[in-house]
Amino acid sequence: MKITNVTVFPLTSQRPELKVGKPIHPSWWGYDQTLIRIDTEGGISGWGCTGVRWEMAEATMKVLWPHLIGQDALQPESVTERLHQWTFWYGRGGAVTSYIGAVNHALWDILGKHTGLSISRLFGGRYVEKVKPYASMLFSWPVDEMVESLESGLEKNFRAFKLGWGTFGRERDLRHDEELVKVARETIGDDCELMVDPGGSDVFWHGDLKWAIEAAKMLKDYNVSWFEEPLRADDIDGYKRLTEVSPVRIATGEVIRGRLNFDPFIDEKACDILQPDQTICGGLSESRKIWQRAYDNNVQVVMHGWNTAVGAAADLQLSASMPNGRYLEYWHPAPYVNGILAEPMLLDEDGMLPIPDGPGLGIELDEDAVIAHGKGSEDYGAL
Repeated sequence: MKITNVTVFPLTSQRPELKVGKPIHPSWWGYDQTLIRIDTEGGISGWGCTGVRWEMAEATMKVLWPHLIGQDALQPESVTERLHQWTFWYGRGGAVTSYIGAVNHALWDILGKHTGLSISRLFGGRYVEKVKPYASMLFSWPVDEMVESLESGLEKNFRAFKLGWGTFGRERDLRHDEELVKVARETIGDDCELMVDPGGSDVFWHGDLKWAIEAAKMLKDYNVSWFEEPLRADDIDGYKRLTEVSPVRIATGEVIRGRLNFDPFIDEKACDILQPDQTICGGLSESRKIWQRAYDNNVQVVMHGWNTAVGAAADLQLSASMPNGRYLEYWHPAPYVNGILAEPMLLDEDGMLPIPDGPGLGIELDEDAVIAHGKGSEDYGAL
């Protein structure tokens, strides 16, 4: 079943703003997401997601086009590896790897629809049928908006919350950081999980090892499940030392691309929780290899997922296929998740999210809604 076309769908309507009392980030912070749809001569189409701004799509897809059109859509591993090999000279990582990941999503989606099987079954079977989604949102100061977001999450039956960025770790005042966490814990109560993400992949991040150690001790007092990206993304030695002494679990990995770059974090036990992002690191095939290697070395994996319904569905399918799949990061509010689905993803009464078992990704997108979220972009569509 040959690939005949690729269509790019920008998502530009929702840009999260950091409420920090003063502008410390440019207006484009919280990069836009991009979806692609791959069409085939057999009439089956598949969807993919990349965590890279859509303006980079045209150049990237033109690079991939000669090695993609006419290929067999029912061979996702083979076609994806072909793309990795042919683009080696453009440099591993970056936008090329991210868009190859989107292609990989779409090809697995097509294969699943062709066979009538969910991707998790194509991967060999399902270990879990539901996972705990955590509402992922931003710190804000003053705290009113943060409290409102947390309360809206509770109303939607979330029982786990991750707060990130904002002023946490940026005021060089641990008392300020503690006040944010204290308010969050008081709002959600003691029965909900709480995670904290200061955002060490931020521009010119200044949080060092000693700050991270002291912050981790403070977070322990509020029963925080994990401390995410407290150091710069490539500080492997710092993460190793922090993981050894921190009283709370340390998580990192969202900006790393390609499976080989995850090896040092796994080999050195430089974190407790590894967090690949499918829309960045190379898609389902690459993420599956990263997760398997981490699992073999007793490192927990929680996929990073500040993206779309396609990314969330891919994370759910991957999580179902692994013995230790437990969580799903769920952007809240979710403009690009339930906002573009024909049928929304709904939590059950226990705050768990059932994993779809329909063909491919197991979801159906509302293409009109997808297009509506891309309004304002120019000259997008079929390449």
